[in-house]
Amino acid sequence: MSTSTFPCLMTPRASCIHFQPSLAHSVTTGWRNQKLRCSIAPAAPKEVLSVDHKVKSLLDSVKWDDKGLVVAIAQNVDTGSVLMQGFANRDALEITLLSRRATFYSRSRSSLWTKGETSGNFINVVDVFLDCDRDSVIFLGKPDGPTCHTGSETCYYFSIFDVLQDSQKKKGRLASTTLYSLETTIAERKYEIETEETCKPSWTRKLLHDNELLCSKIREEADELARTLLDNEDASHTASEMGDLLYHAMVLLGLKDVSMEDVLEVLRKRFSQSGIEEKSSRSEIPC
Repeated sequence: MSTSTFPCLMTPRASCIHFQPSLAHSVTTGWRNQKLRCSIAPAAPKEVLSVDHKVKSLLDSVKWDDKGLVVAIAQNVDTGSVLMQGFANRDALEITLLSRRATFYSRSRSSLWTKGETSGNFINVVDVFLDCDRDSVIFLGKPDGPTCHTGSETCYYFSIFDVLQDSQKKKGRLASTTLYSLETTIAERKYEIETEETCKPSWTRKLLHDNELLCSKIREEADELARTLLDNEDASHTASEMGDLLYHAMVLLGLKDVSMEDVLEVLRKRFSQSGIEEKSSRSEIPC
């Protein structure tokens, strides 16, 4: 699959933008402001014109509807959570590419708006993807804070199945993948301990109460995972042991108030660096 690269655009927040012809497959956390960095070299006028031509050609290729719009979805680059859905016209998409902040077109106000321009909760765009038909777009980015105007992390916290199964259920539940649903459950068990709620017995609460037990289980599960390779065990057993290790490790993260989003952000920032170089760059821990 070929991937075209657009040179860095001449704005303070710009960096290289990649577009692919097909879309890549793709919780509860604390918020951290993130500054997106890039190295911008001065460009000659000819280079600027070249960039403008490429952006114009790209925008021309988008299949805008009869109102000049496409569906625009904002997605968290680390968690995969769908943050919000809006619409973008040609100007909104171009501004997003230039500013690296998710910008939409308001159909009710008939005007452009950048997410966060009032609240300060910008969505800092890391990449932009068009779908296979080029009639919808994803802004893949890092939010500065809650995306929803209600203060929710995402705009998707109303489960239709929850309503159908229990009409009295009022508690909002974010649309989360398996990993983040588990993280939420661990956080709930921790909250039950902190508030001394009376609940049925729970292995997670037992682990949260006993650091030695938790650490011994992590070591045990790590060894069992390694043995699936050394003993040439089947893939399903490897997946099972990895699930056990991941669960126990996430309980430890919960105790340390470290989110999976924090971990995935660390991994994302290492993508462009050799693992050997990354290890060499770490400062030595004093005795």
